[in-house]
Amino acid sequence: MPTGTPTTPDAPSTHPPLAGTAALITGASSGIGAATALALARAGCAVALVARRADRLRDLAEEIGGQGGGPAAAFAADLGDPDQPRQAVEHAVERFGRLDVLVNNAGYGARGAVDEADPGDWDRMVDLNLKAVLRTSHAALPHLLRAAGTGPRGVADLVTVSSVAGRVPRKNNSVYSATKHAVCTFSEALRQEVTGRGVRVGLVEPGLTATEMTAGGRITSSDGMPEDAWLHAEDIARSIAFMVTQPARVAINEIMVRPTAQER
Repeated sequence: MPTGTPTTPDAPSTHPPLAGTAALITGASSGIGAATALALARAGCAVALVARRADRLRDLAEEIGGQGGGPAAAFAADLGDPDQPRQAVEHAVERFGRLDVLVNNAGYGARGAVDEADPGDWDRMVDLNLKAVLRTSHAALPHLLRAAGTGPRGVADLVTVSSVAGRVPRKNNSVYSATKHAVCTFSEALRQEVTGRGVRVGLVEPGLTATEMTAGGRITSSDGMPEDAWLHAEDIARSIAFMVTQPARVAINEIMVRPTAQER
């Protein structure tokens, strides 16, 4: 027979799970970033939207305002620039007075065999997929730690969108896979550093997902799988929202999401 004090399910709340919190979402002008912003706003979170395309961000902020979720603010930035990740964090904190959630989603991909590749594409992938994650996370951590200690949830979240490519490298995708593998290992090491201080570090690794970045096979091969079987951006956004809306005692540190038909 089980021993100890029995537990009961958490009582349902009438309040949105992220009410009173603020999130910064990078790469928010389309795809997974935009879908995540909508999902977190519906959960009551104020959202700071960061990407290069200011017009897309303004349209998304208006859409979020129209759906009655948390407030939204748009900040145009190229996170491949070494100074702009910190500036983006500072803008978000200045606008909302706090930062409870960071979603590192901005990324870039280019396929090609190593001997035929453009090293400029390599630089862009390393700058955006890896260095921007490091710099944005570094700038956000003091605010996340403060939110974990004093915020309404007693916890804060740092989520990075990686890729199945970080676990399963393929030919003609070497540098993209290398950058995604790097953020996997960074996330686990960071988790060990801050989990005792109330900051949950999560990694979401999508498989084939229909977005602007994957259109035309820019970063991955479909292996003959029809695009109507691919994931949608909203599928990944639900995974991120699931991570960050758990009770403070629960940390979902890694989610790999593949289309049902994807073998590798």
